[in-house]
Amino acid sequence: MFSRRSVLLALASACFATPPLLAQAHHASAARAPQPITVRWLGHATFEVTSAGGTRILIDPFITQNPSTPESLKSLDRYSSSWKPNAILVSHAHFDHAADVPGIAKASGAPVISVFEYVNSLDLPQAQQMGGNVGGEFKVGDVIVHLVPAMHSSEPGRPLGFILHFADGRKIYFTGDTWIFGDMSLIQELYHPSIILLCLGGGPYTEDPATAALAMKKYFQPSAIIPMHYGTFPALATEAQVRAAFAGDKRLVVMKPGEARQF
Repeated sequence: MFSRRSVLLALASACFATPPLLAQAHHASAARAPQPITVRWLGHATFEVTSAGGTRILIDPFITQNPSTPESLKSLDRYSSSWKPNAILVSHAHFDHAADVPGIAKASGAPVISVFEYVNSLDLPQAQQMGGNVGGEFKVGDVIVHLVPAMHSSEPGRPLGFILHFADGRKIYFTGDTWIFGDMSLIQELYHPSIILLCLGGGPYTEDPATAALAMKKYFQPSAIIPMHYGTFPALATEAQVRAAFAGDKRLVVMKPGEARQF
């Protein structure tokens, strides 16, 4: 038999234990709540992404020679001062994705994440070399960067796409230069990206807007689709052609070069 005193003590202990447990549950729920992700497009395939925790990631920096980049954002000095990246992601070695990588890496001291052969060719200090391959991942601040395949070409190395995995569970998929391919279904199955930075310029080198729209319909279920790699050069699709291919799709978020948005 339990004494009256032991029963009262047990009840009191349970009552005082409840608030911390509720607080833990609330904390876990809050950790999963969406936090602001800032995306700035500098034109073509160049993006600056800032996580809720302040991690800054620069993707495919083609800036100083990019006809789409606003003049106010063309100076590389900002990458050693006002917007110093925590990492530079490079999908492949073509000039319109990698032209400013050496200059920014030198100015900022930021590590370069890309395929191993390309990173090795840059002759950077060891601390700045984050070369990998498809299936690999790197931790950068509060962001995990996953390396995924892309259907394109590159020398040295091979082309990549990137998944940026944020602390609240959301993910950005940067497609890189690619054509539609069947393993996109695995990218969706594994990562479920909610924001897709989508190459769709067409011309001689990449998928056109209609094919990119098919990829979104066939393989993905994002909440936002941000088009890229169009309008920079005469051979590429125009904004009007992009909008026509995605007519009626409310997920399409057309940004102006230099514009920043929070998601």
